[in-house]
Amino acid sequence: MIVSCSSYFDSHINYTELGNDTRSSEFLLLGLSEEPELQPFLFGLFLSMYLVTILGNLLIILAVNSDSHLHTPMYFFLTNLSFVDICVTSTTVPKMLVNIQTQRKVITYESCITQIYFFVPFVVLDNFLLTVMAYDRFVAICHPLCYTVIMNPKFCGLLVLVSWIVSVLNSLLQTLMVLQLSFCTGMEIPHFFCELSQMIQLACSDTFLNDMVTCFTTVLLGGAPLAGVLYSYSKIVSSIRGISSAQGKYKAFSTCASHLSVVSLFYCTVLGVYLSSAATQSSLSSATASVMYTVVTPMLNPFIYSLRNRDIKEVLNVFFRGKP
Repeated sequence: MIVSCSSYFDSHINYTELGNDTRSSEFLLLGLSEEPELQPFLFGLFLSMYLVTILGNLLIILAVNSDSHLHTPMYFFLTNLSFVDICVTSTTVPKMLVNIQTQRKVITYESCITQIYFFVPFVVLDNFLLTVMAYDRFVAICHPLCYTVIMNPKFCGLLVLVSWIVSVLNSLLQTLMVLQLSFCTGMEIPHFFCELSQMIQLACSDTFLNDMVTCFTTVLLGGAPLAGVLYSYSKIVSSIRGISSAQGKYKAFSTCASHLSVVSLFYCTVLGVYLSSAATQSSLSSATASVMYTVVTPMLNPFIYSLRNRDIKEVLNVFFRGKP
């Protein structure tokens, strides 16, 4: 969910009293391209990416749950991240595939609101879980003797529960505020899904409160977790630099290499979407960039963890080949 705070200063939509019932309105999802010859290619591409995302993340969940040696805080958070990644893509890609297949770009008001309600919390959850995983690595490397005491199952469960609660409450707030807006009929959304900021920009009523709340929650729920990740890794780097042996440094770094790769991929793609939207002001560029954090990142996460993590590779090797 990338929302530019400048939208508040740029949007001066005149309020018009509409006689139409907003809930009966339909929107047009313009997608990534209107070229007919590209539609079969886009359908095959996104179907393949969706299936790979589902299969890859399910394998991570299966691998962790099938081996008792992986029942640790790090892999507990990883299974939650894999589940959330499945949910992120499942709220957007299937509707896009249906629209391409049926050659209809229409989405109802109710479906659009539902898509926003489920998409927003999963993106926020992705952010929270990456922060929690960074804290887990911070404790493991900087306070190894206290790791089992601090990262006990009850505390880990509480971290995930709080992340879910905050994400759902934020989504509920954002959705209820969108429900207060009025929309004209036949509105076009220059995206492949109902993105929150695009919906607010299309409103025919005053969006002052929506813009302010969206800016505040974006800074709070996006900036605070990022600050937590940066703080954790600054402490991790300092701790690793204090290790005398090269082998010890490598071993300490290898425990957080996979997570660092996922964090870099997530925040770089999100930042890329924001910069693309702010620099080009092009709806197509923004929609194309959004594919990175809504589809590409969830697809690549399982590969990063399975290829860079020896424990995961060993479990998957046993699962597929029946031998270690």
